[in-house]
Amino acid sequence: MIQRLMMLGLVAALVAAHPWALAESPRLAAQENNLAPFVPTPQDVVDRMLELAGVTANDVVYDLGCGDGRIVITAAQRFGARGVGVDIDPRRIAESNANAAQAGVQHLVRFVEQDAMTVDVSEATVVTLYLLSSSNVKLRPLLTSQLPVGARIVSHAFSMGDWPADEVDRFEDVRGNTRTLYLWRHDGTARP
Repeated sequence: MIQRLMMLGLVAALVAAHPWALAESPRLAAQENNLAPFVPTPQDVVDRMLELAGVTANDVVYDLGCGDGRIVITAAQRFGARGVGVDIDPRRIAESNANAAQAGVQHLVRFVEQDAMTVDVSEATVVTLYLLSSSNVKLRPLLTSQLPVGARIVSHAFSMGDWPADEVDRFEDVRGNTRTLYLWRHDGTARP
């Protein structure tokens, strides 16, 4: 019960900060088992995340909670990287596939309807996240047990508990909002 109340409080806080989030996906915002409600990452923040990760054509970018697919699509368009988007909502997967086709990068990206807590990320060299801090902490054991040494993890807005980031990038986006990005480079250490 306490965990449910905490999750509902986090959703309420996100919706208060971003009122359009609930309108975007009311079903997802209300579900307890989701890692975060759908809140699209602004394109200038997407660009900054991929730059912070140092994405190249040699990378495989996984976006956990991919929403409309914009991160992996941008990685494919700008850098020629391959990408995998994972989302639990079939509507988001359909939207992502349509966006990839429209962008002409469907040969470089794929989208999987799956719970991010169960996905195999072992082929990823970059993982992007825009989830809650509590969700990042839940994902941490999966990421650090499966990712290869040298893989980069970039999170928009939320940290990963007591795992200190290798880099923190604070900046003002094009709308004048202060944003924070966190970058971790996996050193092979498993982190519970």
